[in-house]
Amino acid sequence: MPRLEKNLIIDRCPHCSLAHPNLFKKSDEVTKDHAGQIERHWFFYSCGGCGGIVIAWAFGSGQEIIEIFPEPQKVDEDIPERPRAFLEQAIASIHAPAGAIMLAASAVDSMLKIKGYKDSTLNERIVQAADDHLITKEMASWAHEVRLDANDQRHADDNALLPTGDDAKRAIEFTKALAEFLFVLPAKVQRGMEQASNK
Repeated sequence: MPRLEKNLIIDRCPHCSLAHPNLFKKSDEVTKDHAGQIERHWFFYSCGGCGGIVIAWAFGSGQEIIEIFPEPQKVDEDIPERPRAFLEQAIASIHAPAGAIMLAASAVDSMLKIKGYKDSTLNERIVQAADDHLITKEMASWAHEVRLDANDQRHADDNALLPTGDDAKRAIEFTKALAEFLFVLPAKVQRGMEQASNK
């Protein structure tokens, strides 16, 4: 974690995903617990790009930060390389919603291919994954929504509205949830079982 200083040094703004953002200190507060013992220093930073506020705290100015709010988005290392790259690029391009949605759909497509669903269209692969109970029906519905939104952008459908930043955030949120379900949780369970068997 970075240190609590006049500029917050993180890879991307949690709000706009700007790389290496200029997050400068706007104000600060010091709080203590009910007994007046534990002192926390809170710095409020503003992004020079989007104007969003990021809050960080540590046990003293110049100390290593304990938490940042909102937490910067990160992509879990347990996600295989190709879908992880698509997802990272989607997060990095959230300021360009059409591109972010297409990248999120590519990540979904890549994850299904890794799970063995390689034939036919993405639509048919999503249906098959749900029929095989790899994903739930609700996840399939959400995957179809991301797929259709991406199709609108890929085919420059004149009747489709241009996506917003919120649309891109929803697509990324689903893609992260799907990756968590398909790869991250199974990896955590596997590690937990291995640790338990080693005791």
